[in-house]
Amino acid sequence: MTAIYTFDVFSTLDGYGSTSGDWGGYWGKQGPELLDRRLALYSEAQRMVFGANTYRAFARMLASSTEESDVRDPWVTRMRSLPATVVSNTLQGPLDWPNATVVRGDAVDIVARLKQESNVPLRSHGSLAMNRALMAAGLIDRVQVTVFPVITGRTGADPVFRGAADFDLELIECRTLDGHTQELIYRPILHRA
Repeated sequence: MTAIYTFDVFSTLDGYGSTSGDWGGYWGKQGPELLDRRLALYSEAQRMVFGANTYRAFARMLASSTEESDVRDPWVTRMRSLPATVVSNTLQGPLDWPNATVVRGDAVDIVARLKQESNVPLRSHGSLAMNRALMAAGLIDRVQVTVFPVITGRTGADPVFRGAADFDLELIECRTLDGHTQELIYRPILHRA
């Protein structure tokens, strides 16, 4: 039996994963239901999988934060305590992340092996380029998109699915958090023309 791999990503309505503007974390739209849901998701046993760029961004963000900042939300603290595999041909260990291991090689090969060997589900938060490649290879079982109620047409950065293959999506689950943020969980199926 292979482990389920979830590509977990935050997005604006227009499909951006971050912004160059002054929106703040969660685009200023976090609420108690979102934060409780995130903590529940990350309280389950699982292994995190990150690409090098996302690992670097998280490590920088956490290093410059304080205990009182939004960056240290309980779900982020929990995510950081989970075992993690960082796929990178450039990073050197040890990493400033508990239970994290750098694995060198091709992400598709590494994740295919992890799916076969892991006795817990796999989850990746962010790591856009790596996860687009994994989707194209058929290794992602769930795409979990949390859509924040903003359009960042001028300040949007990091289009979540830029350059991705074409996929049909089967909706597995959806919920509204705090009356305005949508969590959508899909099963991606490579579109055959």
